[in-house]
Amino acid sequence: MSDLPDSPELSDDLGASDAEAPAHAAPADAGASRGAELATIFADTGTLAQAIPGYRPRASQHKMAEAVADAIAQNDSVIVEAGTGTGKTYAYLVPAMLWGGKVILSTGTKNLQDQLYLRDIPTVRHALNVPVSVALLKGRANYVCHYHLERAQAGGRLASRQDAAWLRDIGRFLKETSTGDKAELASVPENAPVWQMVTSTRDNCLGSECPYYKDCFVMRARKEAQQADVVVVNHHLFFADVVLRDTGMAELLPTANTVIFDEAHQLPETATLFFGETLSTSQLLEIARDTVAEGLSHARDAVDWVALAAPLERAARDLRLAFSKDNARLALGQIEADRRVAEPFNETLDALDEALSGFVEMLESQAERAESLQQCHRRALELANKLAAWRTDAAPAPRPPEGEGEATPAVSAGPETVRWVEVFSQTVQLHRTPLSIAPIFTRQRDGQPRAWVFTSATLSVKGNFTHYAAQLGLDKDRSLTLPSPFDYAKQGLLYVPRDMPAPQSPQFTDAVVQAALPLIEAAGGRTFLLCTTLRAVQRASDLLYDAFAERGLNLPLLVQGQASRTELLDRFRELGNAVLVGSQSFWEGVDVRGEALSLVIIDKLPFAPPDDPVLAARMEVLQKKGLSPFAVHQLPHAVITLKQGAGRLIRSESDRGVLAIFDTRLVEKPYGRQIWQSLPPFTRTREAATVVRFLESLRGPGKEAAAGQVEASAEDPAED
Repeated sequence: MSDLPDSPELSDDLGASDAEAPAHAAPADAGASRGAELATIFADTGTLAQAIPGYRPRASQHKMAEAVADAIAQNDSVIVEAGTGTGKTYAYLVPAMLWGGKVILSTGTKNLQDQLYLRDIPTVRHALNVPVSVALLKGRANYVCHYHLERAQAGGRLASRQDAAWLRDIGRFLKETSTGDKAELASVPENAPVWQMVTSTRDNCLGSECPYYKDCFVMRARKEAQQADVVVVNHHLFFADVVLRDTGMAELLPTANTVIFDEAHQLPETATLFFGETLSTSQLLEIARDTVAEGLSHARDAVDWVALAAPLERAARDLRLAFSKDNARLALGQIEADRRVAEPFNETLDALDEALSGFVEMLESQAERAESLQQCHRRALELANKLAAWRTDAAPAPRPPEGEGEATPAVSAGPETVRWVEVFSQTVQLHRTPLSIAPIFTRQRDGQPRAWVFTSATLSVKGNFTHYAAQLGLDKDRSLTLPSPFDYAKQGLLYVPRDMPAPQSPQFTDAVVQAALPLIEAAGGRTFLLCTTLRAVQRASDLLYDAFAERGLNLPLLVQGQASRTELLDRFRELGNAVLVGSQSFWEGVDVRGEALSLVIIDKLPFAPPDDPVLAARMEVLQKKGLSPFAVHQLPHAVITLKQGAGRLIRSESDRGVLAIFDTRLVEKPYGRQIWQSLPPFTRTREAATVVRFLESLRGPGKEAAAGQVEASAEDPAED
């Protein structure tokens, strides 16, 4: 019997719920023919069912397609939260292909890009029998560069024999490929260091001056994107290109009639990254090294290039040494408040400013010796402008137009920004971040009328889009929530254990592992343990290693950091009885269907740390406006993140499992009800014995009894 109690609702800071807001709808006298055509396409014996084996109609899918079609017809915006299993990809592809005109489709990851381009779009295009041309556009770092590959082959600067073997593979690949996309070369890992040597960046691309310009894969991809009806990009590329106007997007966007963001919950964070400014000591060391290399190649006797770069390299390293610890995020105000940090920091900043100014001045006198030296001068000048802008908290001087496809960048931040410093083991980053991206993103959407579609499985708090819409400057009333077709009450349990220590307790992770062990054993492995910090990942995995040995549990343990995420997930699926311990990167974009995953454990509610510089500044602004930072920002953000983690469990109609959240605030705090009512409507329990029986039933011969056991322990979902 579930005993998660009802709790008082929060104040109305979150605004009206979506149920009280009108869903996006077309005028009554418009769209009749579109509606009839969509009804035929999505019917149980309709166009998709006849063309796609195994297709099953879903009411939510049809409703979403109608909303997208209306937005396209009216050049309007719409926010659609579509539960897992809705089939949102087909729901937006059908109206986009039929009526969307020039469509930019932006996804959360490159993997999803490839899935759309290689599988989903061809499937729908074939089913509809429409002559739609499609292009895949990635960031330039995904394409082999003829010029840099030639330099790498000639230079011999390889760290290992493995790098040399990979370089030979890439050389052969260049002669065979028509796209130059490194994703096509499976023999060289995506994260292999050699890729950095054979691809270009915005900084080191020679543009139209490159001897291989006509053969350039990046330029070829841009041209194909210009001519295509549907262009598939990812969020990072979309914002990088729109803001920096560096590759093809600045030319694509004005001609687009429809822009669709899938996995749109990632947009606020991604947009904040690109609408801000970042300067790192790694960039400074890189420009120093590149200048020495180019100077020795093209003007060896002009100056002492090593001596020219030495002061800049020394100043960049000294800036890192001004901080005694790494993995720190410090607001400028925090630094200035601590004299022990402020004095060396400001001294090294002054020295860096002087060294960089001298470097730019000397480089200017030699820039005409070679195009590559002119490019080094432009890069150094841009870095000097960024440093000056960070120190004065002013918009940086615009980068002058130069080369193919480049133009003056948009101003990156609005009037309200926060300056902060991130310290890593080898580098320091100076960040300048806008407190709100809404006005900046709104400006990006202004101009030529077009449709904007934002969709994900996690955009609202209990059907309320106020938080998400406010972040991007959207109309929260232009939104709708579509339920998943899954029967969550029968397919799974939501379990919150009793008697857990407070989440901030030093013993909390130990208690999580102790409470998790009986469940992991009952599930026979097949578990995700999702933690909110890397420190918790390490502690939990250490404890599980010891506990498995003590209990004689022969269960494979996979830990974030042991291998790439893709490798770990492949091994998890293949093993069938593994336990995977991971942090943020495993909370979303992970799809493990079937019996390999039956238990998802989340250690604590994913509230962002209040000492995060950007969050702290945003909370201060809300307080000054008389609003509750917790209710308006922290809670909605945590709910959306938690929904992503919870969404890893049930991925199909046949999946069964347990979602265990070991944070009793979900039950004991007044805001708890707001959180668990935003989760899928699992049957709820606090009884460990109920969970163990259910998990054991999933492994035994009577698997069908699992649903009955859930129902036997259920509280009527209608009581929610």
